[in-house]
Amino acid sequence: MLDYVKVDHEADPYSVAYTIALNALVARAKSKGELVAHLKKRGIEDEVAVATIFRLQEAGLINDEEFARAWTQSRHNSKKLSKRIIAGELRTRGVDQNSIDTALDEIDEEDEYRMAFELAMKKYNTMSRLAPDVQVRRIQSLLQRKGFSFGVIGRVLRELGIEVKYLTTVFN
Repeated sequence: MLDYVKVDHEADPYSVAYTIALNALVARAKSKGELVAHLKKRGIEDEVAVATIFRLQEAGLINDEEFARAWTQSRHNSKKLSKRIIAGELRTRGVDQNSIDTALDEIDEEDEYRMAFELAMKKYNTMSRLAPDVQVRRIQSLLQRKGFSFGVIGRVLRELGIEVKYLTTVFN
């Protein structure tokens, strides 16, 4: 694991930027976009930041494809988020679209449906005394917050067996 390194602001700007970037990577892996933003925030010039990022890539310390893959797996498995939400998070972290697409391709539609169903089932089991329309509304809002599409939500609700008359009013 990397240790924090003291920044010597009297040194040449390239070594200062490299030290700042290494310190930023101690806490967790970061994308190129996050590191560039961090370096700019710390007052590093663009030319120096780009050179530092290149040097870190050459050393194998940053790789947007690996970052996107790890972020996708982590957020999908631990937070139960949909591909759409994960893609948005990766975009805000400065990951290029090609790396995002590659990482999200590892999650197929059936995995996403299974995740949504597990979430809905867990919620459904806590709402046995509620009216079906309240159950539909709560499960639907949970799955929407997690970023699942209406098609997936409808399929999950049908699979749960919640009365069809409530489904048709919600999805029509």
